[in-house]
Amino acid sequence: MSEIRNLDLWESGARKIAWVKRNMPLLRGIEEEFAAEQPFKGLKVALSVHLEAKTAYLCKVLAAGGAEMYVTGSNPLSTQDDVAAALVHDGLNVFAWYDATDEEYHSHISKVIEISPNIIIDDGGDLVNLIHNEHPELIPNVLGGCEETTTGILRLLAMDREKTLKFPMVLVNDADCKHLFDNRYGTGQSVWDGINRTTNLIIAGKDVVVAGYGWCGKGVAMRAKGLGARVIVTEVDPIKAMEAVMDGFKVMPMNEAAKIGDFFVTVTGCADVIGETAFNNMKDGAICCNAGHFDVEVNMAKLREMAVESHIARNNIVGYKLKNGNTIFVIAEGRLVNLAAGDGHPAEIMDMSFAIQALSAEYIAKNSDKLKSGEHMTVNVPKEIDRKVAERKLSAWGIGIDKLTPEQEKYLGIS
Repeated sequence: MSEIRNLDLWESGARKIAWVKRNMPLLRGIEEEFAAEQPFKGLKVALSVHLEAKTAYLCKVLAAGGAEMYVTGSNPLSTQDDVAAALVHDGLNVFAWYDATDEEYHSHISKVIEISPNIIIDDGGDLVNLIHNEHPELIPNVLGGCEETTTGILRLLAMDREKTLKFPMVLVNDADCKHLFDNRYGTGQSVWDGINRTTNLIIAGKDVVVAGYGWCGKGVAMRAKGLGARVIVTEVDPIKAMEAVMDGFKVMPMNEAAKIGDFFVTVTGCADVIGETAFNNMKDGAICCNAGHFDVEVNMAKLREMAVESHIARNNIVGYKLKNGNTIFVIAEGRLVNLAAGDGHPAEIMDMSFAIQALSAEYIAKNSDKLKSGEHMTVNVPKEIDRKVAERKLSAWGIGIDKLTPEQEKYLGIS
């Protein structure tokens, strides 16, 4: 039961998966444990995450633990067809292909829900929202799930406040070993990987506008500075704006920054961050991209409406000519630049994030009844999972740290 475009690509995908596995020691160790313990035996797992090699290896780790996997992507432009084919070749159920239409994308995520999953692994909340809105009859079969992103967590928290979330969801993105590293170092590097490979332009000496100074924005700004750019940050949070100032960046409203920027990167999780006024203020040749979750941060609908003409300027770059004569370029249709125009976060970073995912899924499988009886259906990653991942990562690096003595624990009141 799979729906992909070309199974003949599987050998290329298998090589990609083998490469990331080599560089993901935490998941390798978890795979061995799962294979021996079979925590997901008899369970169906529906997963919607950007379908590239690192995600594929997570799927194989869960399958090694006995899970019957049903896999789709979480973005029409981030699925890699050869990786999808490799998973099908290995016996997993996959519904995804690159550049799916909106109708095809909805069909794919629907098919991984229609099998009546027991555990959901989501990236942005599409699966959770679909099962609540279109397949509520399947909710009793769901033990719970895990959410990967800030955007998805915001959606879950809203549902939880309204008492409409009907099964427990672990907030994976809030784990320290996820957001402190994945969001900052992973996004920081992979965004510029995507921009550089797509534009083939220099960053040094340019003005880069980073919209949003959360952990992802901090990483993007830090890497832009390291590449020699002059960095401007836009924010709506006064405390984060102060952080950006003290980190050495200029801070100003977007409509002012629009007059200056050469590159614009949105990292907010909000909509209409770059809109009509900003587009009109931009200079000829400005390049926009998005590193938040959905393709609404750069207001593509408004830009297309404003454009008097558009053209493909380069693979994955479209130019939009405005009435004032200036052309604004957008990478990857305003979708996630690091995945729609690159390979996503480095393997070593996703090793931590997906270790948190795998262990959180195991936690759901073992504790669903207890979690369902709680007041809230949103669940933090247990601290022992976070700590276990950190300790294993340090061990993989060959790094040792100090431990508190009994006397120190007594002094701190934790004995």
